[in-house]
Amino acid sequence: MSEHNSISTHGWLLPSAAIGVLLLVILFALGILGGPDKIEPGTSPAQELSLPAGARTVVVGRQAAANVLSWQGTVRSRTVAKIAPKLNARILDVLVHPGDSVKKGDVLARLDDRDLRAAYDAAAAAQIAAQAQADQAGADETRMIDLYRKQAATRQNYDAAVAQAKAARAMVSQAASAAQQAKVMLGENVLYAPFDGVISERLKEPGDMAMPGEGVVLMHKPDALRLEAAIASQCSEQIRSGMPVNVRLDALQQTVSARVDEVAPEIDPSTHTRMIKAELPAIAGLRHGQFGWLELSCQAERQTTLIPVTAVLQFGQLQAVKVLDGQQLHTRHIRTGKRYGDQVQVLSGLHGGETIVSDSGLAP
Repeated sequence: MSEHNSISTHGWLLPSAAIGVLLLVILFALGILGGPDKIEPGTSPAQELSLPAGARTVVVGRQAAANVLSWQGTVRSRTVAKIAPKLNARILDVLVHPGDSVKKGDVLARLDDRDLRAAYDAAAAAQIAAQAQADQAGADETRMIDLYRKQAATRQNYDAAVAQAKAARAMVSQAASAAQQAKVMLGENVLYAPFDGVISERLKEPGDMAMPGEGVVLMHKPDALRLEAAIASQCSEQIRSGMPVNVRLDALQQTVSARVDEVAPEIDPSTHTRMIKAELPAIAGLRHGQFGWLELSCQAERQTTLIPVTAVLQFGQLQAVKVLDGQQLHTRHIRTGKRYGDQVQVLSGLHGGETIVSDSGLAP
């Protein structure tokens, strides 16, 4: 009986000891037990910075800003030519490549001219034969006139000789025109540059069949560039030829002032857009085929929060400003939107009436 009671007592003591140890651990973790140095709950004050001497500040407020939209376009030359033959012919050689500079009159491509050369040779031979017949008819006419004056030939013979001579001379003129036309067409199998320019694209290769209206090469003038962009019809209504616009060129990392040079008279029914062409100034590095953005204000101005671009601090992908509270500076993260010249829109993080440092060169 006593042995049974001893086993029961030991079985009860082990769980009780485990529970006691667990309670002690919890009390130490909560700080109820332990040393006298304990940190009171609450928020520790952050390290503050004073406003440096000479630092410039600006009071945040809402301002009127145009609702500017950007439309993607392509930089193109005002003068673009598609060089194509007038007749069907096999291409023998294309002498230029994209990017090549050419002068007016330079040979761009040569086509197979065997058929046209045969036609020219035949026309030239026909002209020679017609000239020989005309010479014979002229001699007969001269002889008949002499006989008629001597009353040795009838009027009928005289009229027939004169008519035959006139017909022969007309045949010579016709044969000469045909030979000249064949010569001109023979020259069409060599394609020349119509102006000084740059080759944009090589559309055909040797061995291809060249056809009328199908370009072999495409060329343009490197100067007099324009940005061509398709604008939504509701925004294009206010655009007039000659009005100034801004064009953003990402490849050159700059925004330039341009002038609307041409407004398409019709709206594309499939896209509901209208083509706008803006004349660009001469800029180093600007080339035909580059992309750009035509910036237009399509809606009425709206009130928004704007701050200087120089006030924005960059922390990787994050943006922040220095906010002045009394004489102390605090860093506050913000989210920005569109840029308007030297100012940028603030979407969140700032409120009207707050003062910020306008120089982002201040150390964070």
